[in-house]
Amino acid sequence: MKIIPEVKCRRCGESFSSLRSSCPNCGTRKVTQSRRAPGTTASTVKGTEAYTASALNTRWQMIFGLILVVAVVLAVIVMVSTGLSASDKKIKPAPTPAATPVTESGAPIVETPPTPTPTPMPSVERVVIRYYEQEKTEFTMAVGDAITVNAFVTPATVTAPVKWSTNDEAEEYVSITVDEDNKCTITCKAAKAGGVKLMATLAGVTAECQVYLKNA
Repeated sequence: MKIIPEVKCRRCGESFSSLRSSCPNCGTRKVTQSRRAPGTTASTVKGTEAYTASALNTRWQMIFGLILVVAVVLAVIVMVSTGLSASDKKIKPAPTPAATPVTESGAPIVETPPTPTPTPMPSVERVVIRYYEQEKTEFTMAVGDAITVNAFVTPATVTAPVKWSTNDEAEEYVSITVDEDNKCTITCKAAKAGGVKLMATLAGVTAECQVYLKNA
């Protein structure tokens, strides 16, 4: 048994006497380990103020760490729940359109749109026969003459056309034509004592004009 202990070189691994200060093989200096026990501090001595403060700090660190862990777990749960809700909204199937009704032959049934309610016509108060913007209740014309007259309706908001006519026995003496503007042209074909009546009628209101017929 060797009296003098040996040490191993930390570089080359060669064993040599602990009395040497360096390795005889590679010259690396020997590391001397300290044999002193580490000193104690006040925070490690139980019953001191430093020990109490150290324990209190350790306790608060543990509480803070626990709160941090709980906050992280809650944040993860909220994120997962939000992601699942968004996924449910994205994959929600679109509503199925209502089936189009068909006939027995398979042709689709086209629904007729409802007929709009017609706007009632204002009440007609008066109808007047005019010749060049002058109201006429009578005038005279000779055989071969043609005179154009129009009708004025009160109130002016009434836009419906009037109906032009003559009395029954007037057909062989006069003829009437109505243009697209609802103006009436009366033509004298033969003379007639007493003349004929020209009438403009709308909504039960009639204007009459006596037309005297004479030879040219």
